[in-house]
Amino acid sequence: MMKIVLAIVILIALLFVIAWRIPKHHTASASALIHRPPHEVYAFMRDVAAAPQWRKEVARVELLDGNKFREHAKYGTVTYEVIDDVPDDHFQTRILDLNLGYSGSWTYRFAAEGDGTRVTITEDGDVSNLMFRFLSRFVFGYDGTMKKVLAALAARFDTAQRPNGAPSRAL
Repeated sequence: MMKIVLAIVILIALLFVIAWRIPKHHTASASALIHRPPHEVYAFMRDVAAAPQWRKEVARVELLDGNKFREHAKYGTVTYEVIDDVPDDHFQTRILDLNLGYSGSWTYRFAAEGDGTRVTITEDGDVSNLMFRFLSRFVFGYDGTMKKVLAALAARFDTAQRPNGAPSRAL
């Protein structure tokens, strides 16, 4: 029994050492081709209050003062601020909460491509929580949430594209 406990302790210590060696900061991107014009896709995504209608993990969104909003989702409650916004081109949100174990910003870019829009989400993030740093690097992937958002966007617009433009069956 003692050997099992010791093995578990060593394994946990090893995970923390690995996590400690992973850089705190990362940048990751994901993109999808949406078969609608940029102004339409931008307007749809910029309406942050409507996120619960197309992102199943978001239960509700509170609009706060100024350009701030709070998402209540399966992963918890997160407060954001829109810090840059150029209609039909891009907007950027930043996490305002300081106690999540992660922070950073997402930049949403909308570029005309053929008869559609290439939506690219770029995350500039910092993960201070060591366990979450390990999980986000080796389990979830830095781009995992972005790919879910893009897949939900593609499904909403009934496009036959998956994140990063890989063709798939119609959604």
